[in-house]
Amino acid sequence: MADVARLAGVSSQTVSRVSNGHPGVVESTRQQVLDAMKELGYRPNSAARALKRGEFRTIGVILFTLATTGNSRTVEAIANHAAEEGYAITLIPVASPTQDGVLGAFTRLGELAVDGVIVIMEVHLLDAVDLELPPGAQVVVVDSDAGDRYPVVDTDQADGARQAVRHLLDLGHHTVWHVSGPAESFSAGRRAQAWRDVLTAAGRPVPPMLQGDWSAESGYRAGLRIAADPSCTAVFAANDQMALGVLRALHEHGRRVPADVSVIGFDDIPDAVSYLPPLTTIHQDFAEMGRRCVERVLDQIRGRSSAPGTILVPTRLVHRDSTAPPPRS
Repeated sequence: MADVARLAGVSSQTVSRVSNGHPGVVESTRQQVLDAMKELGYRPNSAARALKRGEFRTIGVILFTLATTGNSRTVEAIANHAAEEGYAITLIPVASPTQDGVLGAFTRLGELAVDGVIVIMEVHLLDAVDLELPPGAQVVVVDSDAGDRYPVVDTDQADGARQAVRHLLDLGHHTVWHVSGPAESFSAGRRAQAWRDVLTAAGRPVPPMLQGDWSAESGYRAGLRIAADPSCTAVFAANDQMALGVLRALHEHGRRVPADVSVIGFDDIPDAVSYLPPLTTIHQDFAEMGRRCVERVLDQIRGRSSAPGTILVPTRLVHRDSTAPPPRS
């Protein structure tokens, strides 16, 4: 830093301000310092800065899988927004959804020196009823029912499902079949409960729920049962991949979408517009999810209050070509 200061003709304090992105530096002076840094090959020592300030500019992310659309896009959004705030992320996958696995991940993140932690809890723990995190942890939980104990950020799963079912009922369908996600998933449970509640409130029969595992293959297996029942005219799949499998099964059995059966998904993945037909679905705002997660954990890191409670990110219906009024009897 002293070498840079001499070459740029400024004080070491000015060099420090420039390297830290401090706004109170005249632009011409900032450029002099940057030119000197480039000429000398100077890079700030992030480890030394972390020790001096007591902060590491890193957020840990704990999760059980990156295989699902929701998790992978949430992590991408967290990484993007963290970068905008000058933070990196450290990703710790947990092999099994257990309390011990989560606490082990916290220990590893402590060794790696992070300022706060985001836990993506998309499934129920196998060895505990409630999630218990280390006391005093600066943490935000995603997709969980732990809002009474920790700051939680989640998509408004129930309202998204309600929009999907009401859309199909408003088109004139007598009832709506449902291909759900796995039983251990928080989001799958909320979507399934909302599907059931809307049908019950409308006085409509509730068909048997067909359980999938988020994959297109599981949607295809459920779709084979749906295709074999001529009374089914509308299907709500709990994600777009399973909806893809349903579309394939219906096509193979000569049931036209949407002329014979309407299909709606959930997520609004980029490929949904390229399905045949383009898929009507519920849009999740993953960018906003990432922003809210980072915002809430930074509030804690910076000493601002972030009390327990759940923030729900709104969803919206995207109407494309896979839903229509039912066929005439």
